[in-house]
Amino acid sequence: MKGKVYIVGAGPGDIGLFTVKGLKCLQNADVVVYDFHLNAQVLNYVSHDAEFIYAGKRGGKHDMTQDMINQTLVEKAKEGKTICRLKGGDPFVFGRGGEEAEVLAKEGIEFEVVPGISSAIAAPAYAGIPLTHRCYSSSFAVVPGYEDVTKKESSIDWARLATGVGTIVFLMTVKNISMVCQRLIENGRNPDTPVAVIRWGTRADQNTLVSTLRNITELVKENEIKPPAVMVVGEVVKLRETLKWYENRPLFGQRILVTREHAVGFEPLADLGAEIIEFRTIEIVPPDDWTEMDRAIEKIDSYNWLIFTSANGVKFFFQRLMDKDKDIRELKGVKICAVGTKTASAIKHHGIKVDLVPDKFNAEGLIEAFSQQNSSGANGGPALQGTKILLPRAETAREIFPQKVRELGGEIDVFTAYKTVKPEVHGKRLKRFLKEGKISIATFTSAATFNNYMDIMGEDALGLLKDVTIAVIGPVTAKAVEKAGLTVHIMPEEATVDAMVKEIINWVSKNNTSY
Repeated sequence: MKGKVYIVGAGPGDIGLFTVKGLKCLQNADVVVYDFHLNAQVLNYVSHDAEFIYAGKRGGKHDMTQDMINQTLVEKAKEGKTICRLKGGDPFVFGRGGEEAEVLAKEGIEFEVVPGISSAIAAPAYAGIPLTHRCYSSSFAVVPGYEDVTKKESSIDWARLATGVGTIVFLMTVKNISMVCQRLIENGRNPDTPVAVIRWGTRADQNTLVSTLRNITELVKENEIKPPAVMVVGEVVKLRETLKWYENRPLFGQRILVTREHAVGFEPLADLGAEIIEFRTIEIVPPDDWTEMDRAIEKIDSYNWLIFTSANGVKFFFQRLMDKDKDIRELKGVKICAVGTKTASAIKHHGIKVDLVPDKFNAEGLIEAFSQQNSSGANGGPALQGTKILLPRAETAREIFPQKVRELGGEIDVFTAYKTVKPEVHGKRLKRFLKEGKISIATFTSAATFNNYMDIMGEDALGLLKDVTIAVIGPVTAKAVEKAGLTVHIMPEEATVDAMVKEIINWVSKNNTSY
């Protein structure tokens, strides 16, 4: 039984430009064959067990030849697999997608092509350069700029191209830029024609140079511009000064490392121009044994308070409640406390009113809130005498609150609702980004996210963070970072992701930093 191949364009780099259909194909794939020139963050959307095959090339070094890639697609399809062939940009715009489709058609293998946004249009757009404009250009051409300069006959009609098209976009042209400019001038293009070269278009390290056809080569050499880059030739380049928007965003140039399982809550940073690099150092999983939780659920009506310290606790508690063939009606008469606004929001999604949210989102805040709620206990005894509390939480957590409850005469049952584990990931790509100085801020939302980072990155861990700004969610996490010998630069007063995000924005604004 033959499988099917989806030839998918992943876009130019900004993960937000990946198409909805492309994402669906990726999530349904048994095998993902992917290239170098794409944002590898898209691979995080594969939540199931899939086989990943790296087929890219960097700096001319091939991990797989095109024939090897073709053969792999055929072999995997004949095994009955669904394959996502993930290519940077658009697969049919100088992406060799047509060659791969031909091979599949010859072998009688079903395939679909999912177009992607090509860097030919995306990079100029992010640089503030429209390829067409009624006042400047009504036509454009996309041309490969890597043609061998030693060829006796060119496949490009330079005479027609130089003067017959309003805007010319050259892809992969940095190495041959001198020859390209020379050919255009020799064939009639005005040497003073505006030119822009855009490196890593749509990414946090986008770099745009503007000059003329006569002088752009020297400027590229001076600034040591290397591939990948797009060159735009034409009068439309003049519009950049008015229309550039991407590089004007407040957090442009910031690459922010997020070490939790999902980057939820960090969206405001991306909205302001930062690029979020998600590298999970923890994974949230159910407890090894449900016995304690099941026992508590069976006598849920005996508790006065049910306290949730995280949205994960809410998720796993209600999931288990339903698994036990029960629902929210079992909580009648039980008061609900939520540590943090995100936790409270998660509870409200279940149609339940939250009775108490402490002012401080930590154990100390809980103690203060409950002391105020119960200034004196039953019959004038200790503050929490006669109060019975249920606390579902992470496997590893501080004992400050449970101990204080007991000191104040209350009863508290604590059980593991979920645990965090170190995922099976390798840090090769993250190491490269850190070594190249491409991460400006690293965020850690728990001591576990930091400690697992240290384990995953090995002996290089400390050195890689030496020149990186470190943001933590609270003092417990800060203690873990400082114990390792690193400096914490950003820590909010309130231990929430929202507060940490606001503090990161303030810090960047004050320090006016970019990497």
